[in-house]
Amino acid sequence: MILKQGQKTSSPMTTAQIEKRLNDVGVSATAQRIAICKYILCEADHPTAEDIKNWTDLNFPKLSRATVYNTLEILVQAGLLKELKLPHTGKIVYDTNVEEHFHFLDSATGKLFDVSPEECQVTLAMPKDISVQGVEVFLRGKISAK
Repeated sequence: MILKQGQKTSSPMTTAQIEKRLNDVGVSATAQRIAICKYILCEADHPTAEDIKNWTDLNFPKLSRATVYNTLEILVQAGLLKELKLPHTGKIVYDTNVEEHFHFLDSATGKLFDVSPEECQVTLAMPKDISVQGVEVFLRGKISAK
């Protein structure tokens, strides 16, 4: 199984690239949203809203908690992020990988990794009157030292 951390670009996105990405999905590219996206899309890996707020406190002073939460909601609605509620803690993390995939939590380190659907096959045998609209798989374990 190949475990990958969140989908990050090979080189950090420029402000112009972030602005274009926001505009492409119909989101106004304010300075606050660009700053938040710079962190989420280029640096963070499955961050919580609190992680994002802590980053903005250091890098974009005076950005309110409400602005962080409102921006996250807008980015999720626009399809740039997925909101993921972790079953073991109830914490909500934000995922830049919006393609269908599953998650593996390394219980030793607390790191969350993406797992492709090809690596984790799920077979459903549901009654015909049930329409499944999505499947979320959350795996937990430890990564062995090699």
